[in-house]
Amino acid sequence: MRTGSALLAATIAVTWTVVYLVTQVFVSPPLGVGTTVAAGAVASVLLVLGYPSALRGPRAATTLRRGREGRGVERSRRRIVAGGNRMPLRSGLTADAARRTAELLRPLLGGDAVVITDRELNLAFVGPGVDHHTAGGPVRAAIVRSAIAKGRTVVSRRASSMGCDDPDCPLRSAVVVPLVVGTRVVGTIGVFRTHDEPAPRVQVEDMASILSLHLELAEADRERKLASDARLDALRAQINPHFLFNVLNTIASKSRTDPDEARQLLLRLSDFFRYAVRQEGQLAEFAQEYFFVRTYLSLEQARFGDRLRVRYDIDPQVLTAHVPVLVIQPLVENAVKHGLADKVAGGTVTLKARVDPLTRTTSIRVTDDGVGMTADVLDTLGAGGGADRGGEGASGEAGARGGIGLQNISERLTTLFGERFTLDIQSTAGAGTVVEVRVPLR
Repeated sequence: MRTGSALLAATIAVTWTVVYLVTQVFVSPPLGVGTTVAAGAVASVLLVLGYPSALRGPRAATTLRRGREGRGVERSRRRIVAGGNRMPLRSGLTADAARRTAELLRPLLGGDAVVITDRELNLAFVGPGVDHHTAGGPVRAAIVRSAIAKGRTVVSRRASSMGCDDPDCPLRSAVVVPLVVGTRVVGTIGVFRTHDEPAPRVQVEDMASILSLHLELAEADRERKLASDARLDALRAQINPHFLFNVLNTIASKSRTDPDEARQLLLRLSDFFRYAVRQEGQLAEFAQEYFFVRTYLSLEQARFGDRLRVRYDIDPQVLTAHVPVLVIQPLVENAVKHGLADKVAGGTVTLKARVDPLTRTTSIRVTDDGVGMTADVLDTLGAGGGADRGGEGASGEAGARGGIGLQNISERLTTLFGERFTLDIQSTAGAGTVVEVRVPLR
């Protein structure tokens, strides 16, 4: 039995003795037995409730202490998560991002100094020892090089194991954790102290995990941008050379019959290729894309004459909205090349654009009344007669209908907007085709 419990039992026994003496011995005549029992029971209950014994007091104290410790750990983790959400490394492992991150982490992780490195250099160092652990200099501490080589956490509890080649280094202990992207160690984060007790390992590892996630996201962003740029370049390269040859032939023909129109066509052709080649970024104002499409259609009208009719239905609010570059023109080109070119009587291409303020989307619809497509061709394009999230491998007639271009456009839209876009294709053989793109309003 614990000391506190034994003491409580002895106290209760003494209390009952006192109650008995008072009610049965010292009082004349003696009180009833019921009175004695009731008095003893009340006294016992009061002792149990009020006495800080091992049955109540110490356990309550332990529970309270554990609760406080749990709340302290939880607060610490919340601080780490909150700090991680603000880390500049979301933009990548650069010297400037590393410096700002180290400055934020130093008070958060309870270290005297914080270092962030890549595999070769100290990208940032904040705190004591900055005179020789210089930002931009090579990694000097052996403990950091060890963490990079082993790919796991390394802890040093004394200066001799730090491996710093400066005898006057004030740093005495450290926790160094690798920063990992996928399976690759891309750098480290180290928390140093000027005494022999290192920083809490779990906190440093938690923060390293958050930073590694940020670096993975940054790398994914870079890869998505490179892929999107490559698709945009592919669209530029896909501008049909036959279109150029046909326009040049038309200009050559006009130069004999109508020199002024031939000169205007040359200027428009120059504007067309200048925009296609020099346009930077993935988004542009609709007004710019609209001018580009009108330039293209004016060149095609010079070739097809009255066989190609164009109708524009543009909401003025759309003009300032930002849309993906080189998306509208390929859809219009498909309508001309595959919808109307093979139709003897020609037809009409309609470009309609609207802004929906309720759903905050921009919709662009290209319609032609040309030869249309069969259900099999739509299935090959991945349309299924309705919504399309991008054409799949195009071949045969489906390829002729621009399946590769649609796939390219769909992949670019996915990169830019994720699932927040639609690319719908509806077509009836002999009646025409409707392609509608709906993207978030920017």
